[in-house]
Amino acid sequence: MEGGIIAIIRAPDVERGYNLAEAARRGGITAIEITMTVPRALDVIRDLASRYCNGEILVGAGTVLDPETARLAILSGAEYIISPHFDLATVQMCHRYRKVCIPGAMSVKEVVEVLESGADAVKIFPAGLFGPSIIKAIREPLPQVMMIPTGGISLDNVAEWFEAGAVAVAVGGDLTQETLAKGDYGILEQKAKDYIARIKEVRKKLKAGK
Repeated sequence: MEGGIIAIIRAPDVERGYNLAEAARRGGITAIEITMTVPRALDVIRDLASRYCNGEILVGAGTVLDPETARLAILSGAEYIISPHFDLATVQMCHRYRKVCIPGAMSVKEVVEVLESGADAVKIFPAGLFGPSIIKAIREPLPQVMMIPTGGISLDNVAEWFEAGAVAVAVGGDLTQETLAKGDYGILEQKAKDYIARIKEVRKKLKAGK
């Protein structure tokens, strides 16, 4: 997640799911999350993991609700598992295969449960309901937590999330909706480049301010 952004790929069919993932990759995003809501999502994960087996991109599975799905995704090539909620058995399954696990949480209580499970980071979801202030609020009692907000992220506010303390952001609709509507994958590719540039800029600013 060095680039600071995960591209969330949701699509109505496997072909568009694959094409969205490829456009995000061409735009410079190296962490691609294929949600399990994509038809034949495991096929997309397997194909991307095989095609980029030298680590050009990190392929993960999202919207994983249980350990059985996590295992299937991992065996298909997923390097990380992201869930909208916290499920201990799913975290344990990821540990068994030594894969990164990022469960979802919103309240301080839920974030603490994720931390105690040994998960690698916390997906703050749905972050858009509260805005960047939720990151800052959680960091006050829990400064050690690595948070990845999901939902409500846009080019206009992405800098605010990092300024509040996010280690990365996960972006779905703002990256993909216009491309899906118009069938123009160049839109997604350019937007990915814009996100990368904006994140580099804010990280540089934050580093200089330390």
